[in-house]
Amino acid sequence: MGFFGSSEVVGIAADTLAFARSAAEESHPNEYMGLLRGEDAADLGLDRSGTVVTDVLVVPATESNPVSATVKTSLVPNDMRAAGSIHSHPNGVLRPSDADLATFGKGDVHIILGAPYRDHDWRAFDREGKRRDLPVLDVDLPDDEEFFDFTQADIDEELR
Repeated sequence: MGFFGSSEVVGIAADTLAFARSAAEESHPNEYMGLLRGEDAADLGLDRSGTVVTDVLVVPATESNPVSATVKTSLVPNDMRAAGSIHSHPNGVLRPSDADLATFGKGDVHIILGAPYRDHDWRAFDREGKRRDLPVLDVDLPDDEEFFDFTQADIDEELR
């Protein structure tokens, strides 16, 4: 996937959405906010092109209260898998505010989670704030432990 969504987002992994709903519930009554990252659908065993949202990146020093969450943009990594954003509305309203729309410029999909954070208490939007379909996909996510599974020989090979 290219920088901030040059590949169409075709869905969100069920486990990723469940993680975000749980994190939003734990943050309640404050807003929860994160950035969405994805993997190529083919790499997840799907017979289609596009990107599946697989990760929620929580940016350090994100400030949150019951009516807003603010990410320190200087701490956002230049991530080649960036797909959009996700945040909660503790009041349960599942539509973007004017402040939300101002942050929707980067990425293809923006998700709002609403209290009480059940399976159906979320909506996806495009960068203009129009509701969009985002299928929840049952895919096997890569094992995080594999990222750290390397040896000095692997590093030497990579540096050649």
